[in-house]
Amino acid sequence: MPGNGSRSKLKILYLLKIFQEETDAEHGLTMPQLIGRLADYGISAERKSVYSDIAALREFDVDIRTYERHPVEYALARPDFSLGELMLMVDAIESCRAITDRQAQLLVLNVKTLANNFEQEKLDRRIHVVGRIKSRNESVFGSIDAIHEAMRLRRQVAFPYFRRRPDGSLEPTHEGRPYHVTPLDVVYDGGFYYLTAWDGQRRRIAEFRVDRIGRVRVTDVPADSNDTIRAYRYEESTYESFGRFKGEKFVATLAVRPDKTEIITDRFGSAARFSTREDGTVLAQVKVYKSDQFFGWVAGMGTMVSIVGPEKLVREWKAFLRKLLAQAEATG
Repeated sequence: MPGNGSRSKLKILYLLKIFQEETDAEHGLTMPQLIGRLADYGISAERKSVYSDIAALREFDVDIRTYERHPVEYALARPDFSLGELMLMVDAIESCRAITDRQAQLLVLNVKTLANNFEQEKLDRRIHVVGRIKSRNESVFGSIDAIHEAMRLRRQVAFPYFRRRPDGSLEPTHEGRPYHVTPLDVVYDGGFYYLTAWDGQRRRIAEFRVDRIGRVRVTDVPADSNDTIRAYRYEESTYESFGRFKGEKFVATLAVRPDKTEIITDRFGSAARFSTREDGTVLAQVKVYKSDQFFGWVAGMGTMVSIVGPEKLVREWKAFLRKLLAQAEATG
């Protein structure tokens, strides 16, 4: 441990640490308290030297303010992040389905170090996330780092890919052989990370869910280059997809029960356009990619939502329902 002389050289850093951890606009420390806190760190200080250190910190743009209370208090009034910003970070981490419980806990602990002692307790905002990965694949972030490294080096990546069996165990796809692909993009959607890549063997752009990817290896093979790759651009689509399944684009007209319009706004946000029929039924126009997953979402709404246009989409919607009914009768 450094001697007293060495520690006294660090006095201004310890003083900043005290301000960061123990003060905010509502909670200050008096001069005797500051001197006492420094003494706890083994540093002897006098008022004059502490005043000089506070002045130096202010000159360095640290927002330490003097509050004319009884007695006078000093506090760091402008932290690096507001409590609201830290809460937003914690909520985003806790709500992410693409990371394990353990990873979420570690990340929240790191965020809490950015808060002072008074704020840390308020950051205990445990959110229970349905469908979060429990323990498998702790290396999502490591995989993403490797993918970005390959993109920087213009190399291909290789990795095994898995699907889950009904008993919960993992089964390798692609006959157990690793995929060798050229990474193009990483997208976060619906609580999961997806790798968009050019699959040279299948001659098409493919998507892989990163939490189902095994260990990613950056290879020495140069990235593929062709017209499809050069034309690829990620664009935030104005059409809503369901579970990354994208088919034909439609401007769908949905009939919605008047007391259930929030179902539409919850899913489509401000992009939905509403009108009302004479019988009181609400019509919602939404832009969607047609898929069985979209039809399944509508079916799950029961009598609250139905597809009424355009005619082609209605026909395919009815065919989907007939197929489901036939399958239910065959298995029943």
